[in-house]
Amino acid sequence: MKKFAVACAAVALMSLAACGEKPAAESNNATNEVVVDELANATNAVDNAANAVANATNVVNATNAANAAE
Repeated sequence: MKKFAVACAAVALMSLAACGEKPAAESNNATNEVVVDELANATNAVDNAANAVANATNVVNATNAANAAE
């Protein structure tokens, strides 16, 4: 959904530029905030994936330890 918002904001800015209008600071700020949010979300997704791999590794290690103890 945020990609759609970025696309809409970009289209709005380009249409203003085509008309010779200076885009409002609010539009620029909103576009920048959405892009920053997308980057933060991508960073969090990478962190979450790394945590999932670490958790899976811990489960495998615990399983191996339990099997070795038998």
